[in-house]
Amino acid sequence: MPETLHIASLLVHCRPQLMPALLPNLARLPGVEVHRHSPEGKLVVVLEVEHERQILDCIDQIQQLPGVLNAALVYHELLSAEGDTP
Repeated sequence: MPETLHIASLLVHCRPQLMPALLPNLARLPGVEVHRHSPEGKLVVVLEVEHERQILDCIDQIQQLPGVLNAALVYHELLSAEGDTP
């Protein structure tokens, strides 16, 4: 296990008609998991990464995917290997 783990939650809004193509593209991104999505094109995405910079890079990557209208960070937590947050 890495020394620290960053957990982040995003709300992603996409064009509903492009969601079937977007879901596999999101699954290809490392550390990304889609927890929920609605027919209206709203997705709850969770990231698990080792470095804070990876969160920003991932948000940038998601925003560049075809059909994505917006990706917004709604939660961020830093976990340490010792079990308590620094």
